[in-house]
Amino acid sequence: MRTCPVCGGVVKGRVDKIFCSVQCKSVDQYEKKLESEQFFLQVDKQLKTNRKILKKYNLSGHSTIRREILHNEGFNPHFFTHYWKNSNGDVYLFCYDFGFMSVVHNSKEKYLLVTWQDYMEKKLALTSNDKPPQTSGKCHSGR
Repeated sequence: MRTCPVCGGVVKGRVDKIFCSVQCKSVDQYEKKLESEQFFLQVDKQLKTNRKILKKYNLSGHSTIRREILHNEGFNPHFFTHYWKNSNGDVYLFCYDFGFMSVVHNSKEKYLLVTWQDYMEKKLALTSNDKPPQTSGKCHSGR
């Protein structure tokens, strides 16, 4: 007697039938998809968390906040969608439309928070001389 790998029920029907029902087959396919996309789902979740936190603390479009406040809420600066470099060479990392840059002010580590502006679009494309910012090996991608 064959048993269903999902629920342990009896499998009736064709010899090559694996699952006892369409529901069990669907559950199995869903679980396999979750396993195969686990990394993507973790990265996507962190990017969305970062954006939500940046949005919460950047109501004016340009603000400064202590680093530990964002980190205590679950912010992880190693996850960002793209970066933008201003004319001074300062690199802002962005989670979609909200950006941040690490600064030290009065010997306290802070983040300068900004909102994406239309003029930044012109400088977004990489030239052959540009190099992406150094990271600790976590996820980042160019926009």
